[in-house]
Amino acid sequence: MWQMIQLHECVPGVRFDRYYDLGRHAFGPKYGPWIVLPQQLIVQVGCDIVYMVTGGKCLKKFMEIACTSCHPIRQSYWICIFGGLHFFLSQLPDFNSVSGVSLAAAVMSLSYSTIAWVACLSRGRVENVNYGYKKTSRADYMFRVFNALGQITFAYAGHAVVLEIQATIPSTPEKPSKVPMWKGAVWAYFINGICYFPVALVGYWAFGQDVADNVLVALQRPSWLIAAANLMVVIHVIGSYQVYAMPVFDLVERTMVKRLNFPSGAMLRLIVRSAYVAFTLFIGVTFPFFGDLLGFFGGFGFAPTSYFLPSIIWLKLMKPQRFSLSWIINWACIFIGVFIMVASTIGGLRNIVADASTYEFYS
Repeated sequence: MWQMIQLHECVPGVRFDRYYDLGRHAFGPKYGPWIVLPQQLIVQVGCDIVYMVTGGKCLKKFMEIACTSCHPIRQSYWICIFGGLHFFLSQLPDFNSVSGVSLAAAVMSLSYSTIAWVACLSRGRVENVNYGYKKTSRADYMFRVFNALGQITFAYAGHAVVLEIQATIPSTPEKPSKVPMWKGAVWAYFINGICYFPVALVGYWAFGQDVADNVLVALQRPSWLIAAANLMVVIHVIGSYQVYAMPVFDLVERTMVKRLNFPSGAMLRLIVRSAYVAFTLFIGVTFPFFGDLLGFFGGFGFAPTSYFLPSIIWLKLMKPQRFSLSWIINWACIFIGVFIMVASTIGGLRNIVADASTYEFYS
């Protein structure tokens, strides 16, 4: 993350406002787009698919708690309802337009995370809680570990949109954008830690090996608080969906205007953004496997853009002295990142296939 922020203005007088632009500068106009762009798109589209699934599941849980007498409807319908919101929100023009939604999402994430671990703590441990490993085959155990690596990668990987966010910060030679951006990134990861670690530790303490992918789904009491927490998750992923979708909208719309001579304006925005929302909605409804999707996209998309592409670009542009501390750390990141990419992609894909074999689609 620090490297990406520094590379934003590594050439005097030039701002690389997109990961795509930095890739073109590092690897040349011929290879740069093909090295960076596919990975970045996988990250952004993958995130939005996961957010579709998460939003729909939490909306379903909220309604089940808030309205116990209501007739239950399929999970796939709830994902469609959540996706329907984005057909309207996606028409907002740019990042600045969704800043309010993003702020609400940040507040909600801290709030529902706190509710999750406090509710687990107040509930206490389930009867006959087991902290041992689940009894399974060695192959299944290995694939689950690989998938877990991808989930961790997914959790700490905001690098794919960091340049686009930094582009919204004013920058002058006296006050470069990297200073406030780095402060913001540090605070963001600090809040990440506050959200993640108590939930992980207390959630495992309460449920042991049977803890659910989404611990809020497993909690029932106090009902009003759990309902509120699930609604907060919905608000959070509404904002997060738009943050990851905006760079995709920008790329596709610019490409259609430049390559296909499509007139820019409201009609282009309506067609492109509605088609994108419909695509992510379809995949989310078809494969609503939250944990497996995290692992697969974490390895296939997030590991390259977050854990080794920045190091490769840094070595290419900054050229640290061979065998210096910077050179060694970057090469270590590259090797670890490639391993995580391969392992978690295989683990996530295998688990999706395994879970799909016993899943009733569109249920």
